Order: sequence, then C-alpha cells, then structure tokens
Amino acid sequence: MLKNESGKDMHPADIKAELEKRGLTLAILGVRNGLAKTTLRNAFDKSYPRGELIIAKAIDKDPKDIWPSRYKD
Repeated sequence: MLKNESGKDMHPADIKAELEKRGLTLAILGVRNGLAKTTLRNAFDKSYPRGELIIAKAIDKDPKDIWPSRYKD
C-alpha cells in the first residue's frame, strides 16, 4: 500500500465514505467484530489499535496509511 503522501491522517469523512462504498458502516463493522455499535468511533479520536486494524482491513489499507501520526517509524 502507498503511504498517505501528505503525511496527515485521513479525514474521518473519507474513511466513512470508503466504508460506505463497500456497503459498510462503523456500526456494522463493530457488531461483526463482537463490539458495541459505537465502539469503532473511538479510533477517530484516539489510538485504538484493534479498531484501527478492523477499519483498515475493511477498506483494504494498512492502519499506518490511514493514521500515519500514530505509527511513526
């Protein structure tokens, strides 16, 4: 995967749009992964490695590409 060229985290609206293109929502992903419907929203506000990985896999990206500020080399 290509790194986020701007070095900035993806905007939450862009992440949600990518999910929507795949017929998914954060709530659906949460429930499918044994979480409460609102739990994955936490990944937008703070480091939440499990949630970040769930979201990243759903949109065929690496968490580092979505949240580069959280995964500095």
